[in-house]
Formats: sequence, C-alpha cells, structure tokens
Amino acid sequence: MHYSVLKNESIEGLNIKKDGIYVDCTLGYAGHSSEILKAIPNGFLYAFDMDKKAISYSTDKLNEIGNNFHIFNSNFVNLKECLKEQGVDKVDGILFDLGFSSPQIDDPSRGFSFMHDGMLDMRMGDEGKTAKDIIDNYSFEELREVFFRYGEEKFSSNIAKKIKENKDNINTTQELVEAIKKAVGANYFFKTHPERNIFQALRIEVNSELSVLRSVLPDAIDLLNENGRLCVITFHSLEDRIVKNIFKEFSEVKEPFRGERDIPKEYLPKIKIINKKVILPSEKELKENSRSHSAKLRIVEKI
Repeated sequence: MHYSVLKNESIEGLNIKKDGIYVDCTLGYAGHSSEILKAIPNGFLYAFDMDKKAISYSTDKLNEIGNNFHIFNSNFVNLKECLKEQGVDKVDGILFDLGFSSPQIDDPSRGFSFMHDGMLDMRMGDEGKTAKDIIDNYSFEELREVFFRYGEEKFSSNIAKKIKENKDNINTTQELVEAIKKAVGANYFFKTHPERNIFQALRIEVNSELSVLRSVLPDAIDLLNENGRLCVITFHSLEDRIVKNIFKEFSEVKEPFRGERDIPKEYLPKIKIINKKVILPSEKELKENSRSHSAKLRIVEKI
C-alpha cells in the first residue's frame, strides 16, 4: 500500500483550474496524479516516472478517472524537452514529491532498504550504475566523499575503508549493513543507525538526485504560466536546502539592481513564495504513515 505524503496540502497548493495543464514529475503509484486528474475534467495531466512497474499500475488507475493524461517513462530532468515534444511550452502547475513509493522501498530486489535483504541496486529505472558498481569502482576517497556529502555521516572514513577492504564480499544490502556495523562498532551502530545515512548517500549518488533537482527547478519555474504554482515535497535537509535556496534566488530582485527603483524585466523576481514557513504533515497523517515524518512542502507562484 502506497501512502501519498501531504496529498491534500499539495493538491490545494497547486490551486487547480478545471481546464489547466498540470505536471506530476514523480508519478509513483498515482496518489497525487489521481487527485489532479479528478480536478481537471477539461484540462490535461503530464506525468514522469522511470519505473515501468509504477507506470503500468498508474496507467490503469488513471484510466479509471479519464484519458486526458500522458506519462513519460523518463527522469524528470528531461521535463522541458519531453513537454516540448508534445507541443507544450507552458503549464499551470507542477508537483514534485521527492520521496520513494512504499512498493519501491519494500521490494527487496530494488535494494533501497536496509531492512530487507536484496541486491545492491538502488536505481530508480533500469539503466545506469548500481550501488554495487559504486562500491566496487569508486576509490576510498570518492566513497568517503559520497558518504560525507550526501549522508552527512561523521564516520564516513571508517565506513569507506571497511567497505573497500571487503568489497568482494559485499553484494547484498545486509552484507553492506554488516560492514557498516563492523566499521563503527555495535554501540554507535545501534545508537545512531549510520546505515540510514549510508544508504541515502548511495541512493543519491546512483540516481544523481541532487544535481538533477538543481537542474530541473529553474526549468519548472520557467515553464509556469502567470499565477501557475510549483509544489515541492522534500524528505531530507539536502533536498530541502536546494529547493529553499533556488526559491529564494528566483523570488528576489537580482544584483546589481537590488534596492533600485527602475529594474529591467530580466532582473525582477519570477516567483513569489506562498508559504514562508514549510508545510508539515498533520498529526493524523503522521499516525497513519510514519514515513511522512520528515516531509516538508514548499509552494511558489509565478509572477
């Protein structure tokens, strides 16, 4: 069962028009997309996902609501390019839910979870390097940097060293967890659970998540019609920091015209921030879905 995080808040944040064009950049199992499609009987929905299993399921689910949608089997970094191929250069709303769907996390063969034993894959789609490739082929220094930068793990050096020493014997998620435990000692391991940080770091590196996010957000802002909304749900501080900084950059007058009276158009803000304070899941949602606890929603509107 997949639970769509902050569903009501994000749908409300999109400020949907019945005849509008909307994009769900993270289709998953169509929790958000279903609600968008119900709200646009005279509009159109475009959605993105790299997971063929999710697309198959969601196609059937959305067909029960209407046929006014199109799904791209693509990374959302190709947002502008894919929409252009469909003759679309402006939309009324875009949603990013940067979390993983429960079926992905709970499928041991995907290798996303340290709770289930499975191969070290961690790819969102079927192409590109796997987590096992990174463990095998990255140098100690590169591995340490990935763990420190994307996992913010203080024992990154110890963990990278232990993994490189034992890489030939680390083929599954549980073998990786065991190597992490040996690197930091049982006391630190059971107290702070560094495996969370290491798995997050590997997943981010496998899927180039942060560089993709930095690349796509300016494109998303550019695609919006006037008064169009962009909603982004993040799940950890690294993502949220990128979203916050890009929204801040695009909502302010650019240098050197800050504080000036006559400002050329290209230096004016492109968006206004709708919620100054991040929107968090309700108590009810947190009780229903523990995976919502780190979610944050930010909303902006095109000026």
